[in-house]
Amino acid sequence: MRKQRTIKEIVKVSGIGVHTGKKVDVIIEPAPDDTGIVFYRTDKNVLIPVNQNNVVDTTLSTTIGLNGVYVKTVEHLLASLYALNIDNCIIRIDNEEVPILDGSSAPWVYLLKNASYVEQKHYKKVLIITKPVKIKENGKFVALVPCRKFKISYAISFEGTFINKQKYELEVNEQSFIKEISKARTFCFLRDIEYMQQNNLALGGSLDNAVVVDDYGVINEDPLRYENEFVRHKILDAIGDLSILNYDLKAHYIAYKSGHNLNYKLVSSLLKDKKSYVIIGSPKQEVQVLEDLGFLKPAIG
Repeated sequence: MRKQRTIKEIVKVSGIGVHTGKKVDVIIEPAPDDTGIVFYRTDKNVLIPVNQNNVVDTTLSTTIGLNGVYVKTVEHLLASLYALNIDNCIIRIDNEEVPILDGSSAPWVYLLKNASYVEQKHYKKVLIITKPVKIKENGKFVALVPCRKFKISYAISFEGTFINKQKYELEVNEQSFIKEISKARTFCFLRDIEYMQQNNLALGGSLDNAVVVDDYGVINEDPLRYENEFVRHKILDAIGDLSILNYDLKAHYIAYKSGHNLNYKLVSSLLKDKKSYVIIGSPKQEVQVLEDLGFLKPAIG
């Protein structure tokens, strides 16, 4: 187990929301132990803690809300905070959507790393999966199964398109996230843009903040950042979606063609089945549970 963290310096950033197209200013501030991640809509004077109960929409992104006030597209920022082990902060935001920046988590990682962090007094609680939780829906699949680390195995399939099939697997930690996941950008198909904009989505989208694919390949002038950037971005989204649990995870997340909605259903299903997990609050308890699950050899003597 590790101690909780908050940021050392304030982070400020401005940008536009990818779906709303609205300009937004964000200020991330340090917070005390056990605060968690909390959005503060400064234009509405409403605090919105990040948790499963406050997820209100999962259409093409994850939206949290409280009392009719929302913050959309939180997943890239949340993934960055989770991967960098930043557990407590207040995110002051003056509009309804987190800025998309370049469509990846890389700018958030850069800003948060420059802000540095402060180790706090309390331990970060750990959620350990003790039995599998699975969801199958419309040819899609997602699961959390027992594992001594936080591991992700993800596969996507867009047969008949340039993307085709991709898969990727990694153990999630700060270093692997920064190197292998953080730079992967959100993506869409050119043919879907008109439909999305007719439904008030992707109004702020551009080739500067998304990879756009047509029948022949990527239409962006910039090359792909990874050969399999598309599945890596889906992993980025999944980390952000799972972070709403507010625990460090010891689990193997396995997904085929999943997305924000299925990830939310997985989290909800997990929390409803209290026999499928255990919450750990101390290093001694963590060792005991991992030994009981067979992930560690019992101490002798």
